[in-house]
Amino acid sequence: MSKIKRLAGETVLYGMGNIVPRLLNLLLFPVHAAFFDPAEYGVFTYLMSFVALLNVVYSFGMETAYFRFVSKPGADQKKIFNLAQSAVTGISTILSLTFILFADSFAELLNAKGHGDYIIWLSVIMFIDNVVSIPFARLRFEKKPLRFALYRISNVVILTGLNLYFFYLAFDPAIGIGYIFIANLIANSFYIVFFLKDFIQWRPTFDREVTPTMVRYAFPIMITGLAGMMNEFFSRISLEQWLPKNFYPGRTSQFAVGVFGACYKFSVLMNLAIQAFRMAGEPFFFSNASDKKSPELFARVNYYFIILCCFIMLAVAINTDILKFLMKKESYWEGLEIVPPLLLGYLFLGVYYNFTVWFKLTDKTYYGTILAIGGAILTFILNWFLIPVAGYFGSSWATAIVYGSMMIACYVLGQRYYPIPYQVRSGISYIAITYLLVIFVNRLSFTTQLMATAFHLLVIGLFVVGVYAIERKGLKA
Repeated sequence: MSKIKRLAGETVLYGMGNIVPRLLNLLLFPVHAAFFDPAEYGVFTYLMSFVALLNVVYSFGMETAYFRFVSKPGADQKKIFNLAQSAVTGISTILSLTFILFADSFAELLNAKGHGDYIIWLSVIMFIDNVVSIPFARLRFEKKPLRFALYRISNVVILTGLNLYFFYLAFDPAIGIGYIFIANLIANSFYIVFFLKDFIQWRPTFDREVTPTMVRYAFPIMITGLAGMMNEFFSRISLEQWLPKNFYPGRTSQFAVGVFGACYKFSVLMNLAIQAFRMAGEPFFFSNASDKKSPELFARVNYYFIILCCFIMLAVAINTDILKFLMKKESYWEGLEIVPPLLLGYLFLGVYYNFTVWFKLTDKTYYGTILAIGGAILTFILNWFLIPVAGYFGSSWATAIVYGSMMIACYVLGQRYYPIPYQVRSGISYIAITYLLVIFVNRLSFTTQLMATAFHLLVIGLFVVGVYAIERKGLKA
């Protein structure tokens, strides 16, 4: 249990480095919503969907490859860092230069005609984000979560200050959405300063044996990451293309994309917990892989992870009425119904990430490619079927179904090649009961917001007490 306790502590620290910045970023949404209507915000949402997808290609799964190879007995840590950094820097340079050289063409292709500057700014942002990914990974491997958190939080403090300055002191309608990109570019540039020592010590390196092996290991990880991003990315594309005309009376498809993208942000609260756990969990799994009791340890970790995610899902999903206070324009409120299924989908995605440990430790990462392709196909089919019937609510359920299917498939395959005694029945019970509770509570109506919030807090409190009563022995340990 001491290992789980240490993992929990590191997750909290990595959470500070991810949750605090993301929460500050989330709090910027009211600022943006006050200046742009959903149709304008839809342009930003559309472009950022491509950025999220491309970032996976930029990093090429090299973070996971770095952990795998640097954790091997007798590994030359400096050499592995140089190899991984060289690969990511090379890929990022080629991609960013391509986008910059053909910025106007890409802008027109992405429905941002006349804004090649958006493409240039985003290209530089993606380059910086990814050339610092391996230095950040080294901080995780060397168990330096405090420095990790400091760098992340500093970045978003700068980002927040720049947004407030641009929108309240120097706003020019001609630049508009571009201010968000400019603020991100300036803030991310400070990462170069933070890791300046790492870049000075880095030596571009290529090894005829190790580099191709790392790439072969990383490629399926990249494809798996694309599947995770494909769902979010494709939902925006398909909404704009497949939403029937006048499905939402008086609303354009671009308006719907803006509402969907804005409300999607609130499901990020679940994703934050997942990302924080992954930051600590990935090096944890690799470092404990040689332990004979690691399967039991991994199963226990996943069990507590599910309980934590159920708490987050309940706390957020029954309080969507409070989220309205972050949206000054009521036109965004109509999309809040997508939050509960998206939270459920992200919970499934988090469990899926835990299950992927089997193919990462057995070097069968090509199974990630198979699962990714299956997920992408299912994403296409479900969005094609559900969007014309249920709009963005259908798209949100497509997300939950796809991630749930990938989770189940990964579990079944994993038990065949790397058996781990996961507590399946208990995990399913927690998830099912929590979501049913969400449905029940959200169907109740109250005369005042105060009464509603008080009741919601009571439900959350009873949930915590119930979980503690059931899990008392394990939690005390």
